[in-house]
Amino acid sequence: MLAARQHEVRRAYDRYMSRAFVVTFAAGLLVAIFGLIWALQGFGVLGGSPMSNTTTWSVIGPITVVIGTAIAVFSWRKISSK
Repeated sequence: MLAARQHEVRRAYDRYMSRAFVVTFAAGLLVAIFGLIWALQGFGVLGGSPMSNTTTWSVIGPITVVIGTAIAVFSWRKISSK
């Protein structure tokens, strides 16, 4: 009886963690996309914004892309390992 309950709790935990890593993966992709937009604005590729052609966004954008990609890769590896 106790083993069956532990197995049930473990399955619920695995479903929760899997869902959490999928959400984290999506958040990482979203952060990377925002970083890409900021970088393109900073480099002047996307115009029409006060952020266009500014060094600040040319630096912040690529850093944000790297952080978002790292979050997404970490989450993807956790999802794939199960």
